Amino acid sequence: MCGICGFNWGDRELVSLMGGSLAHRGPDSSGIYVSDRMSLGHTRLKVIDLSGGADQPMSDESGEVQLVYNGEIYNYRELRAELEGKGHTFKTGSDTEVLLNSYLEYDVGCVTMLNGMFSFAVWDGRHDRLWLARDRMGQKPLYYCLLGNGFLFASELKALLKYPGLERSIDLDALRMYLAFEFVPAPYSIIEGVRKLPPGHTLTLEDGNVKVGRYWGMRFEDSGERRSAKLEGIRSRLKSSVERRLVSDVPLGVFLSGGLDSSIIVSLMSELVPPDRIKTFTIGFEDRSFDESNHARRVAEHFGTDHHERLLKADDMLGILEEVVGFLDEPFGDASVIPTYLLSKYTREHVTVALGGDGGDELFCGYPTFQAEKIHRYYRIMPLPVRRVLKRLADSLPVSTSNISLDFKLKRFVSGDGYDGLRRHQAWLGSFTPEEQEKLLSADVKNRTSKDPYGIIDDAFAGSGVEGFDGRLIYFYSRFYLGGDILAKLDRASMAVSLEARSPFLDHYFIEYACSIPYGDKVRGLTTKAILKDAFRDSIPADIVDRSKKGFGIPVAEWLKKDLKPLALKAFDRERLEEEGIFNPDHVQGLLDEHFTGRADHRKKIWTLLMFQMWRERFGV
Repeated sequence: MCGICGFNWGDRELVSLMGGSLAHRGPDSSGIYVSDRMSLGHTRLKVIDLSGGADQPMSDESGEVQLVYNGEIYNYRELRAELEGKGHTFKTGSDTEVLLNSYLEYDVGCVTMLNGMFSFAVWDGRHDRLWLARDRMGQKPLYYCLLGNGFLFASELKALLKYPGLERSIDLDALRMYLAFEFVPAPYSIIEGVRKLPPGHTLTLEDGNVKVGRYWGMRFEDSGERRSAKLEGIRSRLKSSVERRLVSDVPLGVFLSGGLDSSIIVSLMSELVPPDRIKTFTIGFEDRSFDESNHARRVAEHFGTDHHERLLKADDMLGILEEVVGFLDEPFGDASVIPTYLLSKYTREHVTVALGGDGGDELFCGYPTFQAEKIHRYYRIMPLPVRRVLKRLADSLPVSTSNISLDFKLKRFVSGDGYDGLRRHQAWLGSFTPEEQEKLLSADVKNRTSKDPYGIIDDAFAGSGVEGFDGRLIYFYSRFYLGGDILAKLDRASMAVSLEARSPFLDHYFIEYACSIPYGDKVRGLTTKAILKDAFRDSIPADIVDRSKKGFGIPVAEWLKKDLKPLALKAFDRERLEEEGIFNPDHVQGLLDEHFTGRADHRKKIWTLLMFQMWRERFGV
């Protein structure tokens, strides 16, 4: 895995500075290319072809075509054989050279042939054209900005901030989206003028014009297969995906949470390699309501893997907050990035590549909100007075700080009342609804912003071709929660320690097959991921298959009352808030008082605000 950066003029010092800020993504080697029309930088983590011959930027024989690339192309061997048949010769065994020759042979159409996770840039001096591409699901990041005639791009925002001509101004519309989603969804970024290339899109800079276009999207069409064929199709396609992701010239392992998806990955790996050669990694927590290590241990023992486990204490996680804020680049409100980072750090002590189960919950409807959607279809036909009584009853429940407690779930459920469709799901998932932001934000910020923070949900479906609520629901979770939260968290946390994370569920062939399976096969009554569970019921212990989803949470609610209270009080000091002019000090103080006294559980809201305040201080914005 790697880091890439560049801009459309020559400046060796700047491109070296930008590349240096990405060294954690690729500590094994680095390189730059500079001409009067283009500067490119690259840092490399060696995974396939460990020779120096595969270092980047990589060029064709003429030197006119230059490539910088971050990711893995899993079908590079098949593409190489095809290209050799067309007369191309190769000097290395790398997927980088295959990508370069694919471009030389097929031009920009090559992107549709790639099976992998990637972001890359091709400078084609023959046509004075810069071409960028990002993988289908957004596993690898890519930021860019257009400033006058200047165009810059990079794997991470911190690299762009090395350019002194980029003003560090907060995009207030993006801030509203952050408060609603707990991350800034593509194509926006928290810095005004900087954008993220959306997943499944390419960008072309030619004749001073920027053109962004989609090359792939999810399609939901029932294949009409019999149930037995679907079960076999899931097993065989996912096994092929796992096998493709075992290609590596360095040691690899598995993130094992003890949940269904990561257990499936271990199960399929055990069919492909001897189980005692599979290294599995788990972390546990002192707070038992958050701990799943016993389930992971159960799976490891069942398959006989080489299991590694570490217990995390509160001090382990609290002590790295500043470090986490630094590698995230943008404010990020999902607290599970902390254990994800510590798991990555622990795993990197043993291997360079780790497989995981990300994507299974989105493709097969595994979150509790899919159950809530079923319940809501009955709830919404109740008379309004009855729903108001139920809301008052939920609000009156004693506050618990345990992981996904009953009062937490019920209060989140009724909080979505009054929103329709996908907006209701975002109200369940996020921190501050648009109405709540009216109380939170200062009058100045409200006067300077006009965009509905939920409006990007509608924007995402423009031109997507996704019809029907069930398909739109899966697309929504894949496009936003998976793409903007889960995959961003995984990339930043793993690359911060130079670990490559691979996700077999996100093989696009498997995704396309999963999208052909009807929603009713995935959510059966209140059983989520029903057909996925059935497909692997004979392979995985029944108590793992049928247990409830817990999630990768940490005890934020308790931390905010105790260990993190001094930090929160400092971050939300009234004078500071008044000087910054973004948040209403009275409303923020009300949230703190209610949480500290136990009258309400505002963990999500306060954490989301705290991460923004810490980000702003860290990056001097």
